[in-house]
Amino acid sequence: MIKTIIVDDDPFVRQSLQTILGAQDDVEVVALGGTGEEAVALYDEHAPDVLLMDIQMPGMGGIDAAERILAAHPDARVVFLTTFSDDGYIARALRLGARGYLIKQEVATIAPALRAVVAGQSVLGEEVLGRVEALVRGAAPAELAPTLEPASAAEPAPALDALTDRERAVAELVAEGLDNREIAARLYLSEGTVRNHISACLQKLGLKNRTQLAIRCCRVR
Repeated sequence: MIKTIIVDDDPFVRQSLQTILGAQDDVEVVALGGTGEEAVALYDEHAPDVLLMDIQMPGMGGIDAAERILAAHPDARVVFLTTFSDDGYIARALRLGARGYLIKQEVATIAPALRAVVAGQSVLGEEVLGRVEALVRGAAPAELAPTLEPASAAEPAPALDALTDRERAVAELVAEGLDNREIAARLYLSEGTVRNHISACLQKLGLKNRTQLAIRCCRVR
């Protein structure tokens, strides 16, 4: 079971997320909170697998709470769930070492995102992914490093020329923030073919998810 804490200042959002995640066979919501201060205390008490937390809350916000939690528990998996895809928030979250940044409207992605985070991946919502290129160009590499799991220092990362022309075209559209349906329409492919191309890109480049693929493509432009 994925032990999860939900922290959001809106009681309706907390209860809705508890209902949605509680319906999953592999997710257990162990505590709910409404402030950053409660997030810190609940994390210390329950040591969850994932802390799912809002950013803007009265008193201590989510970013400050995450900073305190990660200072005490460097391996903490913090995933931000918010209505704000603001570049400043995203950059601060990535600098802190947050494992994910999701948008509340993308409810269907939350449970899969928790599973990906527990498996060692980092996740960004589709709307946030659309900001990746701007973040990569405007932030120092060290600020974005926590989102990546680099290859061993002894083994340089494979270059994009390892991809076929079609795979590279798909990867570049991922970097632009397009989802699979939009990529399929742009390249006149089926969504299944797009998924297969993305999987091939990840395998050839030694990456784990489309977020890493997007950042890799942005860096070589």
